Amino acid sequence: MHSRGTLTLTVLALGAALVVSVVIGIALGPTTVPLGETLHYLGAALTGGTIDADEITGYSIIWQVRAPRVLLAVVVGAGLSVIGVAVQAMVRNALADPFILGVSSGASVGATTVVAFGAFAALGAYALSLASFLGALGASILVYLAAQTRVGLSPLRLVLTGVALAYGFQAVMSVLVFFSPHGDAARTVLFWLLGSLGSATWGSLPIATAAVLLAIVVLLRRSRSLDVLAMGDETAASLGVDAAALRRGLFLLTAVVTGAIVAVSGAIGFVGLVMPHLVRIVVGASHARVLTIAPLAGAVFLVWVDLLARVLVPPRELPLGVITALVGVPVFITLMRRRGYLFGGR
Repeated sequence: MHSRGTLTLTVLALGAALVVSVVIGIALGPTTVPLGETLHYLGAALTGGTIDADEITGYSIIWQVRAPRVLLAVVVGAGLSVIGVAVQAMVRNALADPFILGVSSGASVGATTVVAFGAFAALGAYALSLASFLGALGASILVYLAAQTRVGLSPLRLVLTGVALAYGFQAVMSVLVFFSPHGDAARTVLFWLLGSLGSATWGSLPIATAAVLLAIVVLLRRSRSLDVLAMGDETAASLGVDAAALRRGLFLLTAVVTGAIVAVSGAIGFVGLVMPHLVRIVVGASHARVLTIAPLAGAVFLVWVDLLARVLVPPRELPLGVITALVGVPVFITLMRRRGYLFGGR
């Protein structure tokens, strides 16, 4: 039995870890800025303080480059973890994650049209984000229409449709890269597909942050319904929960939030798959508890993943998806082999 005290202690511990992680993530990089200077620059930026002329370079690195990037890592990590919880409840499949529904593949098609053919060029820096977001929504609509039946959205049908269409979107993306007039398009698309926060700016934060906060609030309000949905549609109906309507709402929320996240970070795997499981081990299966802890855990995790991506092979960066896979695969296998932990059943 997981007590309220355990939940409170976990929240406080993760909250403190997140603050420390953010400061360290901003201070460290290919060019390390001493911690004291980092705190000085952050304080000056937040309070409107002044800095000396010879501090402008360090200040710019901290406030204009690293701060938005690390904060975006917080938002993306939190969002992927929360949506992972929602997807696993929606399809009643513990192997599900935010990208199993083909949303990220659709977003990738949109992004590829920008990289390979310069679509939406008039929008400048926002072209990639808009195209990937539109691709994610388009893919979501296709998956929804293909999976819809007279009795609503079947969990198994939703997963199978998403997986099948994801392969189709990947094929379209490969064709676009093949016919691209730009020789370096394949490398750019591949890096984006594996996830990167290298293009983060202060302008990247508002929409993604709003989408993730919306998801957290909505899902926490429906946490009891998610508990019921996990028991099966017949049980949900007997307890007064319209499983079909709830699943439609979750699908729409997942599509919008995943599209907003992929638009700013690319496709980062394993965060939404592994984090919910790790959190359930600590605080139990109650969705109210899991949804309280998962965003904090995901945020801390992705801040450190992004830091490793920046410092392992400077001055080059590793794609985030490489590191999340290297961490996520052994953790996931360990979880599957853990005695007493069942993935949704025997």
